[in-house]
Amino acid sequence: MALLLKNARVVDPAVGLDAVCDIVIRDGLIAEIGTDLRIAKGETVECAEKVVLPGLADIHTHLREPGREDEESVHTGTRAAAHGGYTAICAMPNTEPVADEGSSVRFLRERGEAEGAVRVYPLGAITAKQEGRALAEIGDMVAEGAVALSDDGHGVQSAGMMRLAMDYVKRFGVPVVSHCEDEALVGKGVVNEGVVSTRLGLSGWPAAGEEVQVARDIRLCELTGCRLHLAHLSTAGSVELVRRAKAAGLPVTCEVTPHHLFLTEDDLTESYDTNLKMNPPLRTAEDAAALLAGLLDGTVDCIATDHAPHAPHEKALEFELAPFGTTGLETALSLVITHLVATKKADWAQVAQWMSIGPRAALALPVVRIEVGALADLTIVDPEAKVEVGAEWFVSKSRNSAFLGQKLLGKASDVLVGGYFALRNGKVVV
Repeated sequence: MALLLKNARVVDPAVGLDAVCDIVIRDGLIAEIGTDLRIAKGETVECAEKVVLPGLADIHTHLREPGREDEESVHTGTRAAAHGGYTAICAMPNTEPVADEGSSVRFLRERGEAEGAVRVYPLGAITAKQEGRALAEIGDMVAEGAVALSDDGHGVQSAGMMRLAMDYVKRFGVPVVSHCEDEALVGKGVVNEGVVSTRLGLSGWPAAGEEVQVARDIRLCELTGCRLHLAHLSTAGSVELVRRAKAAGLPVTCEVTPHHLFLTEDDLTESYDTNLKMNPPLRTAEDAAALLAGLLDGTVDCIATDHAPHAPHEKALEFELAPFGTTGLETALSLVITHLVATKKADWAQVAQWMSIGPRAALALPVVRIEVGALADLTIVDPEAKVEVGAEWFVSKSRNSAFLGQKLLGKASDVLVGGYFALRNGKVVV
């Protein structure tokens, strides 16, 4: 099958491309890039006023399968990813049971191949059952396709166990993804410790609860030589620690989420909206500004969603009892366009870097580029589309979005995975 994308603004900083041109796709590969291209047979799609990017990748997605398919599944989560403009996602291992052995990783990989609307790359756990007491079956998981190891949802509390894990993992050439949460410091905290926690009468979660483990794991990275990726950073102090680590030449990467970039603790009110309860918590405006500054200067490698779907009855609990987390796959791109591109704080090349190139580089996923001979994993964006974030907007099984009620600008109109549409004219088609 041949497909011709006409008159799009095509942006891929990895190959120095930012121009209005046409793309011909044949047999899942990019066959030609140029102007005034024609195809004898096939389909032509007019893309004037649209932007084509290398397919977006989210390296922090909770698919909830196996165990909590009432919240999300491989089928629904990957369709939500396509709806949000993604062509690939990384599935976190804190499922029920935990993905801590090769067969668990193989299950998720095979489910992705059979049910996925987009590509699914599994992560495996660092420790057995994510309990922090013994190493998981790391070699078997890597052999079955795990692209990284993480106890996401739980910080590895023992420095000795984390050192042991990093010494072992480095032999397999994959990174450790660290959820930085010192549970002794965090305690029962549910929101950022400060003025807002005091005003709302909620237990506070100090910035040090994150930063102490960020500092520890960077030091362990230096000690062991293991590649380290720091998940969902939320504080100015964490960004500064990463900046110093990179200046020292350490193999450290990190991510930030849209909710930590575009929301702050000041968005928490006496309504006690549990969709605004996440781990780590929303921080101060100064922290959010530092995260953005880190993106802009290259300290922060990528934007990841930490898509964390929950059932309605769970989020309907009191704030202290409700689970942490917000959905993110279907709003991330629109939020970046609204807050950064439309306001001229960032350009399309930076969006490609933060949401496609950077994530793939951080976890060494297969490279996606817009060049002849490359796999046609592409995200086509309508920058002027209007999005109203209501319950009906979501393809995900869950609706616990921190951005419900917001009006955003721009969205993915089409997504191609291996040259075939996963999203067409804004509708998921697989």
